Amino acid sequence: MRGFPIIPGIIIFLFLFLGCFGEILAPYPATQINLPEKFMPPFFQPGGTIAHPLGTDSLGRDLLSRIMAGARPSLIVALMVIILGGLGGTTLGIISGYYGGIVDAVVMRAADSTMAFPIILAAMLLSVILGPSMQNVIIAISVIIWSRYARVIRGEVLSVKERDYVAQARVAGASNIRIMFHHIFPNIAHTMLVMLTLQVGFIIIVEAILSFLGAGIPPPTPVWGGLIARGRGYVTIAWWIPFLPGFVLAFVVLSFNMLGDWLREVLDPKLRQV
Repeated sequence: MRGFPIIPGIIIFLFLFLGCFGEILAPYPATQINLPEKFMPPFFQPGGTIAHPLGTDSLGRDLLSRIMAGARPSLIVALMVIILGGLGGTTLGIISGYYGGIVDAVVMRAADSTMAFPIILAAMLLSVILGPSMQNVIIAISVIIWSRYARVIRGEVLSVKERDYVAQARVAGASNIRIMFHHIFPNIAHTMLVMLTLQVGFIIIVEAILSFLGAGIPPPTPVWGGLIARGRGYVTIAWWIPFLPGFVLAFVVLSFNMLGDWLREVLDPKLRQV
């Protein structure tokens, strides 16, 4: 078993910390315009200054401050989608796998119908229909992502519900609700935890893509996808405007994926033995 991924853990901690305090700790207000200082390069390039360590954009706004402030919308979207889509899909998966029959058929056909659409296209379509806003981005991604949790958790429940301790709970007169959430859920919680961790990076990517395409969180709120989109037109003269937010986005997503892989190895007894 691999040791804890220290570098991804540090990156995730910084992401969470900036999501909570980034706007407060940013050296400048994220939306502050200063046209005389537009297109200022990072400090390590000729013409750069430590006053703007990562340079400025086309309106003279400090890029470091905008990247720090952009962590909050991504964190909020990820947390809310996990609560709505992740926990909602997990609940439906438990109910579907436990009851079977018509309940299972209805939930799984709904999940199959949702998964049949390309997730980016479906999320973008929903976001465009609902209108660009943080709330609508959360709703759009949650509506799409719940099916992933429901299908995986349902498969785990089908296996767990046949075990002896579940049969003993039925004989003892335990209610279906108690069996599902007191006896079955603790034994599939590790699968849910791994999925939640792995999906955080995916949710952040989807939110960034929607913002990049103009169907996500609208200006003036600084979001990483929007920073990349507005900087792509200046890539030949100010490469740092789209590159640095994309660099941060890639490392945050990669860190969550590596943490999810580590959790899967730690929590899966078969992988622990290997």
